[in-house]
Amino acid sequence: MRGAYAFQPVAYPDERGEFVTTYQRADFVAALGHPLFPVAQASQSTSRRGVVRGVHYTPAPPGTAKYVRCVRGRALDLVVDLRLGSPTFRRVDQVELSGSDHCALYLPPGVGHAFVALEDDTVISYLLSEEYEPRNELALSVLDPELGLPLPRGLEPILSERDRAAPTLAQAAERGLLPDHAACEAVRHTWS
Repeated sequence: MRGAYAFQPVAYPDERGEFVTTYQRADFVAALGHPLFPVAQASQSTSRRGVVRGVHYTPAPPGTAKYVRCVRGRALDLVVDLRLGSPTFRRVDQVELSGSDHCALYLPPGVGHAFVALEDDTVISYLLSEEYEPRNELALSVLDPELGLPLPRGLEPILSERDRAAPTLAQAAERGLLPDHAACEAVRHTWS
């Protein structure tokens, strides 16, 4: 999907354990052509197996970008382009994140994010370009057939009340809640 990117760092194990650099500015700039956003907030969640968080997104302005990684456990991370006017609008990408593979994802403003915890005690860490503001954090139904998210079979989704009540993509579009691609790009350009 345009603008989203997965980083797979190299781990250096030895008799003491392991060392890994989970973010390096030069690698980020080489991959995306711009630096990571100024970090406004760092957060993490702990989830039991079957918990689904999302699809969450923030329209622009203010537009929130994320740098996401799994610290412990395993999760199926789902990313959907919700930016009206984007060449990859409605495209869904997925990647399995784990505490042992150290993969990290960069998600630009306007891209929806969800994950499914595949193990108990799965910890997801987030760096955010904006501080959390409840009125700016929107959600879409992870179960919306129009999105067609590839949720794991045989796993009953455990959703928050907010995520259970989230609108579908069509409902969000009707209400004018989907982000504009150009506005999201304008937010990103303020970081350079």
